[in-house]
Amino acid sequence: MILKKGKNKMLYSLKQEIYKLKHKKISWIATLILLLLMVITGYSIGYEEAKVCLMTCYNASYWITFILIIVGATTFSMEFQNNTILTLLYKSSNKLKVYIAKFIVLSLYNIYLHAMAVFFTFILSMSIFKSNITWTTVYQYGQPIWQNMLNTMIVDLLTTTLVLSIVFMLSCMVNNNAIVITASVLVFFIGGNVSTDLLRIHKFIGVMKWNPFSMLNLTDQYYNYAGYISITHLTNLEMMLGTACYIVLFLTISYLIFRKKSF
Repeated sequence: MILKKGKNKMLYSLKQEIYKLKHKKISWIATLILLLLMVITGYSIGYEEAKVCLMTCYNASYWITFILIIVGATTFSMEFQNNTILTLLYKSSNKLKVYIAKFIVLSLYNIYLHAMAVFFTFILSMSIFKSNITWTTVYQYGQPIWQNMLNTMIVDLLTTTLVLSIVFMLSCMVNNNAIVITASVLVFFIGGNVSTDLLRIHKFIGVMKWNPFSMLNLTDQYYNYAGYISITHLTNLEMMLGTACYIVLFLTISYLIFRKKSF
């Protein structure tokens, strides 16, 4: 009976989060923005880089990250600001279920955005960016481009989940939505440079290479291994393992902060 009641509360929390996400205009507008930015990328990079465009879904990983930061930041910080979090906690009576529900729904949204990026790539490659390159053309890792693209998007799901975990942590620490968005964007876009500076301390490179900022380069390294291995000093597998560990760490820290918050 207790187990059934717990499941019902979890389902309620999930339904609430799905309902809120569905009714946020930015959630749907973001899909069109993603398409627009992919088209702009296709035109700016040009025909010569057609292979890398297909493999990266016209740089979709950057645009998806930016979208997730904006949408994800509102998950906690806006609710803290407006005190709407109180209603959720009252209905659920369990902070962990509310927290997990938010993460699950945003993770599903993350998967949705990547699926749309793949879909848009197929459409764009057959229309305005049509070229003589076929999907069976062998490119990176001795694989056809279609496999390169799917693998890149799967790897990027790990990178963007890391970004989500950072957004969750910052949102639980700071109640101001604008600050969370700004800080998250800075972490993502400047983090790589910070990591590079840290790795210049050659004496501690064995430890410094595992810094969290370095893990943000995971997707970039996957599609440009030769260009990034000398910067990160980690293999793709090592970066994926490191990213997974930091996701668990940041989500745990953010939940502990969320649990101790008084409303």
